[in-house]
Amino acid sequence: MDREQAEVKLQKWFKLPAFYDEQWRAIERLLEGERVLMIQRTGFGKSLVYQFAAMEREGVTVIFSPLIALMRDQVKKLQDLGIAAAYVNSTLDPVEKDIVLKKARLGEYKMLYIAPERQDDGAWQKTVSRLRLGMVVVDEAHCISSWGHDFRPSYRRIVNLVKRLDVDFPVLACTATATIRVQEDIRSQLDNSKLTLIRGDLSRPNFSLAVVKADSQEAKMAHLLQLVQQLEGTGIVYCGTQVETEIYAKWLEFNGVNATYYNAGLDDLTRQSVEEGLKNNAFKCVVATNALGMGIDMPHIRFIIHTQVPTSPLHYYQEIGRAGRDGRESKIYLLYNPDEDDALPLSFIKGGRPSAAQYHKMIALLKRQTLGEQDIVRQMNLNSTKARVILNDLLDQGILTRNEWKRYEYRYGAPELDSTGFDQLRKAKLDDFEHIKAYIATTDCRMNHLRNYLGDETEQVCGKCDNDLGIAHNATATESRLEQIEAFRETHFPLLQMITPTGAYPLGVAASYLSVSNVGAAIHRSKYEGAGEYPIFLLRLALKAFRSHYGNQEFDLVLHVPTTVSGDLVKDFAYKFARTIGVPISDGLIKNRETQVQKAFESYIGKGENVADAFGLRDDVKGLKVLVIDDVYDSGQTIKAVRQVLKDKGAAVIAVVVIARSIGGR
Repeated sequence: MDREQAEVKLQKWFKLPAFYDEQWRAIERLLEGERVLMIQRTGFGKSLVYQFAAMEREGVTVIFSPLIALMRDQVKKLQDLGIAAAYVNSTLDPVEKDIVLKKARLGEYKMLYIAPERQDDGAWQKTVSRLRLGMVVVDEAHCISSWGHDFRPSYRRIVNLVKRLDVDFPVLACTATATIRVQEDIRSQLDNSKLTLIRGDLSRPNFSLAVVKADSQEAKMAHLLQLVQQLEGTGIVYCGTQVETEIYAKWLEFNGVNATYYNAGLDDLTRQSVEEGLKNNAFKCVVATNALGMGIDMPHIRFIIHTQVPTSPLHYYQEIGRAGRDGRESKIYLLYNPDEDDALPLSFIKGGRPSAAQYHKMIALLKRQTLGEQDIVRQMNLNSTKARVILNDLLDQGILTRNEWKRYEYRYGAPELDSTGFDQLRKAKLDDFEHIKAYIATTDCRMNHLRNYLGDETEQVCGKCDNDLGIAHNATATESRLEQIEAFRETHFPLLQMITPTGAYPLGVAASYLSVSNVGAAIHRSKYEGAGEYPIFLLRLALKAFRSHYGNQEFDLVLHVPTTVSGDLVKDFAYKFARTIGVPISDGLIKNRETQVQKAFESYIGKGENVADAFGLRDDVKGLKVLVIDDVYDSGQTIKAVRQVLKDKGAAVIAVVVIARSIGGR
């Protein structure tokens, strides 16, 4: 089949007129049974390459992707074109998953998208052994490499699958972001001798890049508002934490901007609703963590603003690549406070990979007994992500095995742990952070700087960035803006919610975020520095939050949560609160046993078990409307345990007011 014949089919199947030259080059290689690594910028059309090749191949093409939004988006588009496609990921219930896998075994799909983590699923393992495979696609292939910006241990299972395939079986690995080091790591893992590299030009000529130096958090808030109000079209504002997405979105809303927020803490239905709204220009902007954007086809995004410096130029290039996919002019801004902004990304880097000591501790644990993942998380006091990283590394090194009951055990005669790469990897991540700092500091062309980092050797300037135009951007907050920000902080009160797969359920309200400087500092001084009772301004703020959220609702009883390290701070605060609102208060909520401070536990499992059945109640609350007071809401496990006690005792209404909600609270 020549290109002319292929483009007739392209118009028939996908309603598109023609291929790019490099798209056709990759398709030719795949149809000839070759393995291809394709590195092309976001918006190039990598998905069309494997979708067209899949239509030409006999059997089902399996596409490994970590992006649930991409699966949902692409499968819908394929189905709308009359092409049989489906996906398997965590959003499917067991019945839905079984139906998809059964149809796959019967050969009813041309394309099947699957999350890499699903490979450990027994039903999938039985299915893949019976599939008539047409092609294997590894999307976001940089996740294969531990040197990449988003390494996922589950991708190593894909490498093992690829190595078992025949030499002339077509495999496509594709990514929009890979340095030369990451590129060579992917090639070596997928067998360099059998792999064709197709690397495109990574320039984005429609981008105007700029860095804005801000002298405070308030200056960022003020300048962000100014930018969003002035910029044309729809955009994305990227933040470093889930809490920040809410703060900035609510700040923009407070000033009349049609904004909403998006992060991994939201339930699936809410995330889907925001994604659809963004695609349909329902918002001026969405304020999000980097959970938003990858794999979603949004060609119309006109601006990207970062309120927090990313950990590497790879992250940054990928995130800004979600703008201007239609080729039209797009504005890109990075807001940076040199005095404060390095701490968060450095904490991600230093805490992102487990330490060698944690590897040795897990080996010692599993030498003594065979355990499942949850028991390992509990006994190691690790969060689930870190535990999975260690487990996958130890499986790869042949130190552990995993039995049919999904329990891990030490392998007799296993080799010693090879930890030589741990320090190298951490150093590489720190070097990457220095590269993004160099991007911020450079006086040369910013696009040229990014391209050179990614491996495009060029001296061609873009002519559109702030440096090429000779423009210096600085942000400060005027007195009127500072007053506006203070008014916002005294009227916007964070909600406390229980997030489940089916939705978010309201628990109560916080007076502030713990990250707000004067609030966090005041709590810390009283709680850990012996400064005495919580200051009166915190009480006033909590009363405002209470009246704003609960209005004229009446309560029968106020209870305070018994603390572990705060002495009578919460009790004294609750008594003042109750006197002010004129509701009786009781010390009836008690502890049945001693607990540790919640921050001592890294996992939600550990936090939950620390307070499970730890509280008791001396009062009769049956039929009463109860208001619970605490100081800081973090994981929510303490409030969850207290609510359960009150619910079991028959309370008619259970409301919660806390002074501050922390980042851990989402």
